[in-house]
Amino acid sequence: MNNIMSGSEKIKAAEERIGYSFNDRQLLRTALTHSSYANEHKKSGTGYNERLEFLGDAVLELASSDFIFKEHPQMPEGQMSRKRASMVCEPALAYAARSIGLGELLLLGHGEDMAGGRERDSILSDAFEAVIGAIYLDGGLEPASSFIHKFVLVNEKRMEQLKDNKTILQELLQKENHETVQYELIGSSGPEHDRTFIMQVSQGGRVLGSGSGRTKQAAGQAAAGDAIQKLKGL
Repeated sequence: MNNIMSGSEKIKAAEERIGYSFNDRQLLRTALTHSSYANEHKKSGTGYNERLEFLGDAVLELASSDFIFKEHPQMPEGQMSRKRASMVCEPALAYAARSIGLGELLLLGHGEDMAGGRERDSILSDAFEAVIGAIYLDGGLEPASSFIHKFVLVNEKRMEQLKDNKTILQELLQKENHETVQYELIGSSGPEHDRTFIMQVSQGGRVLGSGSGRTKQAAGQAAAGDAIQKLKGL
């Protein structure tokens, strides 16, 4: 699909991937609209997904908290908080977004599209949360929670793996040698309230991988994930 998603067929395709039919399809369109696209279409008054993302984040926190509380009745509060953070972290949500091909459905500005925005974890995870917010506004908590369970919470082990990329990388490298793994911030972009950080991971002067994220921690995890894939020849 191309970047301009104006026809009802494209919205319908998005609904099929999401598994929910909207009463107000404008909510879905807004959820899939990045600020870069809205800035290029100011005259048309196009809205974008940041407010829906804010709402979706709150719904996601509630649904994931409820899931962990019920699935792990003996788990202490601190461990529950860490598990929730790992299950709904940026790489986990980006993974869920990719599983339904959300990237190709996004409305991006030309520059953002050319810069690879459709594959950027921060943009994908934000759009995924915005979709949650849109479903919540359109149909309430039940369908929004169902969507979260279907695409995020059902894959608990995968989410844990995403959280532990640094640990997995360290274990892989220890089989070869015991040199310290170094994480280095090599760049950043965007305004102060919405920074994207780029981290690089190396060992013994050899660059192993790089990645980006909205926090340095997320960028480090992405860099470790990139290194793991390269080491495994994926």
